[in-house]
Amino acid sequence: MKILVAEDDDFTRRGLTDIFEEEGYKAVSAVDGEDALKVYHREKPDLVCLDIMMPKLNGYDVCKIIRKENKEVPVIFLSAKSEEIDKVLGLELGADDYISKPFGVKEVIARIRAVSRRCGIKPEHTTAGPFSIDDLTVYPRELKAARSGEDIELSLRDVKVLAFFAENQGKVLSRDELYDAGWGYGHLPNSRTLDQHISQLRKKIEHDPKNPKIITTVHTAGYRYPAVQ
Repeated sequence: MKILVAEDDDFTRRGLTDIFEEEGYKAVSAVDGEDALKVYHREKPDLVCLDIMMPKLNGYDVCKIIRKENKEVPVIFLSAKSEEIDKVLGLELGADDYISKPFGVKEVIARIRAVSRRCGIKPEHTTAGPFSIDDLTVYPRELKAARSGEDIELSLRDVKVLAFFAENQGKVLSRDELYDAGWGYGHLPNSRTLDQHISQLRKKIEHDPKNPKIITTVHTAGYRYPAVQ
């Protein structure tokens, strides 16, 4: 899924871009309202995050123009304003959600996922339907896994990595192979980033993250989802 982040504050824009890309989304950015429209037409994003108080064209005006062309693409407003009238105006213009600054990472991700599900955006995955890995059932389109009736929230990147392990059960997968599967071929391999991600993923899916059974380490070689004995 491709997300357009239109925000004139450099720190906030880079922060949001990093959050989305870490989750496995592709993020494109714009620095003002006019730039937002140019990037929107060029990149055709699946979801748009608009800051309201931007130079040249504010977020409300950008939303109006987008809505004249496309009634379906989800739009989320980002603003430091908290007055109820602003929220009402934003929603009346066709926004799907409204996030007030300052906001937390978990809140932003939760809202992106909720709007995506509500608007019927289907993430692209290496596998279309549910699949099993150990005692987990992974549901790619819902970005979650289930075990014994308990749901486990996953990121898009989590799903990509788990799907790659499931497709290569018993094989030792190098860090470069896993990085390509989770981050894509356009990213330079980064072992530190991958190892950190595997560590966080184990905390979500392993019964005992310190003694993993689903994603095991093969020293000096990579990782493996062991074959059934």
